[in-house]
Amino acid sequence: MDIRKITESLLLAGIKRKLIFWGIDQEIPVSVEIPRQEEHGDFSTNAAMQLSRHVGRKPRDVAAELVEAIRLEDERGWIASLSVAGPGFINIVLSDDAWREVLATALRKGEKFGSSDQGKGEKILIEFVSANPTGPLHVGHGRGAAVGDALARILSFEGVDVATEYYVNDIGNQMDNLGRSLFARYLQACGADAPLPEDGYRGDYLVGLAEEYYREIGARYMECSVEEALPVFRKVACDRILDGIRGDLDHFRVRFDRWYREESLHREGGVSEVIAELRNRGLLYDSEGAVFFKSEAEGDEKDRVLVRADGRTTYFAADVAYHRQKFRQGFTRMIDIWGADHHGYAPRLLAAMRGLGEDDNRIEILLVQFVTLIREGKAIQMSTRSGEFTTLREVLDEVGTDAARFFYLLRSFHSHLDFDLTLARTQSSENPVYYIQYVHARICSIFREASGQGAVPSDHPLLSSLTLPDELALMKKIARFPDVVDEAARTREPHRIPFYLLDLSREFHAFYQKHRFLGESPERTQGRLALAKAVKNVVCTGLSLIGVSAPERM
Repeated sequence: MDIRKITESLLLAGIKRKLIFWGIDQEIPVSVEIPRQEEHGDFSTNAAMQLSRHVGRKPRDVAAELVEAIRLEDERGWIASLSVAGPGFINIVLSDDAWREVLATALRKGEKFGSSDQGKGEKILIEFVSANPTGPLHVGHGRGAAVGDALARILSFEGVDVATEYYVNDIGNQMDNLGRSLFARYLQACGADAPLPEDGYRGDYLVGLAEEYYREIGARYMECSVEEALPVFRKVACDRILDGIRGDLDHFRVRFDRWYREESLHREGGVSEVIAELRNRGLLYDSEGAVFFKSEAEGDEKDRVLVRADGRTTYFAADVAYHRQKFRQGFTRMIDIWGADHHGYAPRLLAAMRGLGEDDNRIEILLVQFVTLIREGKAIQMSTRSGEFTTLREVLDEVGTDAARFFYLLRSFHSHLDFDLTLARTQSSENPVYYIQYVHARICSIFREASGQGAVPSDHPLLSSLTLPDELALMKKIARFPDVVDEAARTREPHRIPFYLLDLSREFHAFYQKHRFLGESPERTQGRLALAKAVKNVVCTGLSLIGVSAPERM
């Protein structure tokens, strides 16, 4: 039982009844919202104001008639009261029995409560992280990983057929620079005086990788030129760094259905094919030996190079080919999760898709804002070019996977995130993830104590014993969960889940401080144990949707 859907269905039935009476043969969109102020009811609707324009009457008069029509439709008595407020809003207060019925549904569905088939028939590909394999993942990549993985979990919970993909940029200048950098470090490991390339990668991770490779093969390549050694060291660097990335993501509970290599696009002719098609469509031109895509006409700040004067294709050319092949895989929608520094890249990519005759509305590009690490109240400075940066693995080792995932998702990814490492390590109620996990552990403790007293939770508890305002408040909070999951999926905003879990946890902790779960009358004990079980299930489900564990003891 989804309480919002039931409310909406009663409202729509009442509206239909009145539309027939008024002789209006059309559907009129209306909305049902949760009021910001509790005294305005459980739900509120602007239906009367929407309808008034079609019937030529004052909104408050229309609202009064709608109230009577909704009451006629409410045969099961789900609504306790309906009132007209302000210019014509209808405030809806549901009956206690309605909230108890939602609690019964939550208990019956267990950890499936909140799931739906809303997304049935949708097939969505989510591509995220896709960091260049030139070094370990840093803290910014961690936020994109948490957002993408949580979104995939939430959409799957909503019935969507979800696939996840990591796009590996393993071609181009950056990989050549990486190969030269590793070769220089290898020669240094051999005892040679070999300077790093001027635009090379300077992180210590390459020192360790070079020494490891030297221990495996010895000085085999010491006498080789850079040109001779480059193919080998480029591949070794890419493959081993990629293995490290996989390991870090696995530790972060992020797994991909597919790792798609840019190299395969070139090898299989995808890049040359898409360039030829764009040329045939009149969207390319030659200038000073290079090939340009006419992206300025599509809103980009300038036209973009697809093929350089020396014949090498650009990363943009490969990205166009990569996204073209996504369209050919039959996905109803594709979601790309990029760093905020790619904001200017989206228009040209979408322009290319339109130029190829594709529906660019099938692509959603989500831009994840930057992360600042805070320790003891001070920001940690980072610079990836100099090799001085904090890796995702370092963060995981310091605060743990649960805290890292939760803190990455505690704010909307549209906003800059200050990640407080000190708070994330704290084992107290000040730490939000600890605060929520403690609800689950505390309820598990209640059940262990109940079992010791012989108070085994009933499969069919008498929920009519739950009559106190605090009990109803907790039931209402539980009932909101399906709505929150639906909003998180629809808006692509996973942070709505931890926000809700914090609210639910505050409600439960407050209840626990005021009321006993055991030692009451048998009926009330069973009712409160049922209430605790529903909270436990929702917390467990909500945490699983953001990839965080729900411990039974803390």
